[in-house]
Amino acid sequence: MARTRAGEPTVDFAALKALKPAEFETAANEYRTLSGMAGTAKDNIEQQIVATMRKSLEGDAAEAAFTQLRMLGQNFHYTQVECGVICTSLKALASSLEAAKKKLDAALQDAANEKFTVAADGSVHYPPGDKEVDGKIPPGGSVTGGAKVKRDTPAPINPAADAGDLAAALRRQSAAQDPNPHHGKALEIADRIAQAVADATEADELWAPKLRALKADDDLTVSAGDWVDVQKDTAGAREAAKDYLGAIKAPPAADGDPRVAAEWWKELSQDQKDAYVSLHPASIGALNGLPADVRDEANRVVFAEKRAEYQAQLAAIPPEPKNKLKRLGPDTYVYTDEWLKWKNEQKPKKEALESALAGMATIQNRFDSTGGKDSLPEAYLLGFDPSANNKDGRVIIANGNPDTADHTGIFVPGTKTVLGNIEDEMDKSDKLWAESSRLTPGKSVSTIMWFDYDAPRSAAPGDSGDIFPEARLDDYAAKGAPALRRFLDGSEAAHQTASGNSSHTTLIGHSYGSTLIGDTAKYRSPYADVWYSNPLPVDDVVAVGSPGMQAQRAADLGFDGKHTWAMGGGGDDTFVREGGRNVGLGGNRVIPTDPEFGANIMESDAASHGGFWERTGEAVSLKNQARVIAGRYDDVTLKREAP
Repeated sequence: MARTRAGEPTVDFAALKALKPAEFETAANEYRTLSGMAGTAKDNIEQQIVATMRKSLEGDAAEAAFTQLRMLGQNFHYTQVECGVICTSLKALASSLEAAKKKLDAALQDAANEKFTVAADGSVHYPPGDKEVDGKIPPGGSVTGGAKVKRDTPAPINPAADAGDLAAALRRQSAAQDPNPHHGKALEIADRIAQAVADATEADELWAPKLRALKADDDLTVSAGDWVDVQKDTAGAREAAKDYLGAIKAPPAADGDPRVAAEWWKELSQDQKDAYVSLHPASIGALNGLPADVRDEANRVVFAEKRAEYQAQLAAIPPEPKNKLKRLGPDTYVYTDEWLKWKNEQKPKKEALESALAGMATIQNRFDSTGGKDSLPEAYLLGFDPSANNKDGRVIIANGNPDTADHTGIFVPGTKTVLGNIEDEMDKSDKLWAESSRLTPGKSVSTIMWFDYDAPRSAAPGDSGDIFPEARLDDYAAKGAPALRRFLDGSEAAHQTASGNSSHTTLIGHSYGSTLIGDTAKYRSPYADVWYSNPLPVDDVVAVGSPGMQAQRAADLGFDGKHTWAMGGGGDDTFVREGGRNVGLGGNRVIPTDPEFGANIMESDAASHGGFWERTGEAVSLKNQARVIAGRYDDVTLKREAP
């Protein structure tokens, strides 16, 4: 279907009559098959081919091969995403055309029932009247219908629409006064035919440019520009598909009950699921309660698009001016206005983009490391937004599928965490997976690095230029608590849906991350129907290097002391824990490593605040955390057992 001359409809009566919307459905299904094949190929490259090669190959030649395979995987990912958008676009077009075709077919059937004839131009011919009027039989005739002009909004007044409505009303009035009773019925059918053609034309004009835009460059390299185009293509298709998506049950609120989200997803058809993933990847990727593989697929699209967007923004920043100084006298120099303007306006943008891109490179490296060091399992990107949480970013990434894991460890990092330095936090999660997996032969383990809050940027006076360190305040933990609670509830709902039971789940907080866990335990979600004896859907809680959990006793948080664990380290870890005690992050100056808190106090060989995951020596700290994740409680070495 295409426009022939300016002003003419793109779809005429004859074209709509011959149209077979099922052909668009068939094409859409073929694109969905292509999308699935490309996704499978991408997964095979990342999870099988590269993973297997990493176990036996190393060196420059191997790295060159891995690079080529990664590029091939990116090509398949691009194909997967674009074919998904095309599939949903074609289905939305097919839905609109099918509705128009049904209107036309119904009108034609009514015309046949009335013994009317429909001409090739869509006009309706009706026979003479059945009875004499004023001594003669009213003659037959023909009518051409008119379509009702659609209004985008109730106001302001649309003169064209008003004129069309008035003309239609006059035609109906004229038909009602015609002595031939067939005239009015014929006009009603003709109007329905015209409306069907107008609806099909509207759909064609809406979708034709969108579909024409969905084409790739004629090369084999998927560039940052290609992913930026994907983002534009998706936005255009999403806007055009509002009616199509509107017919699907809307997703629940992102801050609502994850159990409701899980049920909503289960009730959707596969076509509907595909539509939401392809057109709303950011929303689907962030919706707690959905399956991990669905969120991963959606978030990897967001990741690829945002990475390309940030790369393009960085490339657009002008370089630092060469003329930094200008001479005022023999020994007097000042900065040039040009350089000062760049320093104040462009340098902060450049540094922020470089930091975020460094974090994204870390995430990509984790994708590429499946099967490599420590034989890490497939990674699942459960949350990603580089601008979330006051631009600290959001990164939630799992080792292994948490929906089917027998044991799950969720790690919450602390102060100074941002997307740009997320490598250290992800490395801790990787080490926890490797050690806990070693302890659970025949069982599956998933460890999750959860970073979805605005972490304090300073722990001591002078950090980041702060005279008063942000970590002295509980505010950041209190604000982050709702997000952590929703994630925990969502993980529980997704695991119940996939496995029919709960995973043995351990929640680990490092430093200020443990403070966040304390606030999360005290936070009552608006969708909670009961106050649980243990307010969090986890089996064990571990506080590592904790400055306080906003409670004097584990029991005050609803925690069972036998399943609450704490460990401290030497060096600056003592400063952090005692500092938290002194600024009030504990309850009545009690912190988790105090006997009064009522937790199991684990042995630790950490020499510093960040040393709890070191593999050197006997790695007591790391192994004890892993033993809790694995449910090997009797193997945990303790300084003091909980009362």
